[in-house]
Amino acid sequence: MTLNLKEINKELEGKTPLEIVEWAIGFSKEPVVTTNFRPYEAAILKLTNLVKKDIKVIWCDTGYNTPNTYRHAEELIRTLNLNVKLYVPKQTTSHRDVVLGIPDINDSKHKDFTEQVKLEPFRRAMKEHKPDVWFTNLRKGQTSFRDTIDVVSQDANGVVKVSPFYNWTDEQLDVFMEENNLPNEFKYFDPTKQLENRECGLHA
Repeated sequence: MTLNLKEINKELEGKTPLEIVEWAIGFSKEPVVTTNFRPYEAAILKLTNLVKKDIKVIWCDTGYNTPNTYRHAEELIRTLNLNVKLYVPKQTTSHRDVVLGIPDINDSKHKDFTEQVKLEPFRRAMKEHKPDVWFTNLRKGQTSFRDTIDVVSQDANGVVKVSPFYNWTDEQLDVFMEENNLPNEFKYFDPTKQLENRECGLHA
């Protein structure tokens, strides 16, 4: 699928996140939404689930989430009745702790670590479900790479990536979460990023 991204993003200017989701679901045959249940993920899960109740929710669990994040995930899965497709690394966390640990981002082993806990499970999920539309909660200002995309972009495989809240601030999302009675979770840990403004490689 080849899209005129510049034209599409111009047409979507001023549209609400809900309208953007409805637009994408309208032409998609195999949509998915990915989540790691980090802060504000409930917003994208609520919207996509509202438009398409059975949308596949791909959760690539690194195995290093905090207890709070796991409890938050279970609460959202239950209350929103999410159609979760869970993917985990092929090696257990306990085994990896012995042979690799969590390398510092400057350690040459960090690339292998990221491949094991995030990139390989994600590729496996995408290969299995073959989505044409991929909903994310990427937002402008999160990383330098994310500042270069827009509401609608395409990945290297041609999958249409849709980020309905791309131009929203934390303050706007706080209001959305409160209005929709959605829980949030801030005790989140991503071992592949370690720094909040660092791109893990999943999107770039």
